[in-house]
Amino acid sequence: MSISQQFDLTGRVAVITGASKGIGKAIARGLAEQGASVVVSSRKQEAVDEVAAEFRADGFEATGIACHVGDEDQLKNLVDKTTEKYGGVDILINNAATNPVFGPIEQMTGEVFDKVMNVNVRACMLLANLCKPSMAKRGHGSIINIASVEGMKPSPMMSIYSVSKAALIMLTQSQAREWGSDGIRSNAICPGLIQTKFSAALWQNEQILDHFVSQTPAGRMAQPEEMVGLALYLGSSAGSFSTGGVFTADGGYMIA
Repeated sequence: MSISQQFDLTGRVAVITGASKGIGKAIARGLAEQGASVVVSSRKQEAVDEVAAEFRADGFEATGIACHVGDEDQLKNLVDKTTEKYGGVDILINNAATNPVFGPIEQMTGEVFDKVMNVNVRACMLLANLCKPSMAKRGHGSIINIASVEGMKPSPMMSIYSVSKAALIMLTQSQAREWGSDGIRSNAICPGLIQTKFSAALWQNEQILDHFVSQTPAGRMAQPEEMVGLALYLGSSAGSFSTGGVFTADGGYMIA
């Protein structure tokens, strides 16, 4: 099989959460460009319909299915509708995340902890569990959990978010270990600082931005599109022997 064929996703079905903007949208478009049928998912139907229509206008196969990942019934609905439309799931990108509060750990409440862990960890586990039977039946599957360098090296004021991403990395490795015999791979991508709406509280603060940039050998933050290559590798046959991996895309932040 040629290299170009290894990256070809024709006939594959990919579900991407948090895909109405930012990293999720960029990855969804990248997978669609390689031939995948993509399910664009986020909380609001209007938002996912808009993105799916944009993709279809460019000649790609896409559909929008709204889902609040913190709601277990909506997760089941997402997988049921995807299966009804496309017959199953080959690739799952767990990208949706939340970080409602920036502040010191002693100011974090149980309510904040539960909300962050519910969206950033529990939902990723539940959605992967729902997709597993379809992947196992097909004899292959790729789960890509979008974690963060914060799960490996915490920054001040991001305590619970960092805890959740560390947990997501371990969930990834547990999935890889338990599901490898079913042909299912699970890997984590750990971005550094990316210029998205989600991280605006960081990069719009000049002092915080300067700190991150000074700690990054690349000397800048990244754009969402710079996360697509790793996702494409991990979601395709090109990454067929990669599982349980924790891949940084951080401009060298972790070595600084």
